[in-house]
Amino acid sequence: MALIGIDGSGKTTQAHLLAETLTRAGHPATYHRNAGGRRWLGRAAHRLGRSDAQALLGRDAMLMLESVLRWLAIALALLTSVLTGRVAVMDRYAACQYASLRAHGGQGWERLVRAAYRIFPPPQVTFLLAVDPAEAYRRIERRGTDHESLRYLTAADLAYRTLPEHPTFVPVDADRPAEDVAREIEGHLAGWLAAGDGPADQRTARGEPRAAAPAPGLIPAQARP
Repeated sequence: MALIGIDGSGKTTQAHLLAETLTRAGHPATYHRNAGGRRWLGRAAHRLGRSDAQALLGRDAMLMLESVLRWLAIALALLTSVLTGRVAVMDRYAACQYASLRAHGGQGWERLVRAAYRIFPPPQVTFLLAVDPAEAYRRIERRGTDHESLRYLTAADLAYRTLPEHPTFVPVDADRPAEDVAREIEGHLAGWLAAGDGPADQRTARGEPRAAAPAPGLIPAQARP
């Protein structure tokens, strides 16, 4: 399962809550933060007297490094899920990198990056946390650990909404308080949780993990391939 959206949309909070909810419901789940390293690079840039990672490395180098780091994070998360049999709750996934490329004006790299990310399976469900860029900006400024311009957040919002994968996302109104957002996400998964046949419980005759068959009604039509 993946949660995606612009910075400040609440992905990390909701991914942690979802992993906890799934585990309590009998589907052991692990939170995975598939970051691209841009926040760390931004801090390094500030220490070196640059405004941000792009100013430090240049746009193309930053985007390529971000793409590589996120690819490695996703690969490790998927491998861990296979080895442990636990549900992987992904805080960011491949779509986040495609949106980042577009928001930074790096569309020329998108075909190459998509080719590299093609080995990753699509999540059972991808929740797009939709938030007004102005609200996202206010949240980022309040937490005080990093900074994003309103201009970039607006571009990122447009990038998500224009991705070819967008019709497969399950949109969630993330302008609301975190507890309301969590309830909506749980509502989408209620049928699956009640059926008790999540990925962690799915085994072949030889005891090997296999793909889960979600309960009817688990994933809205727009989330199915």
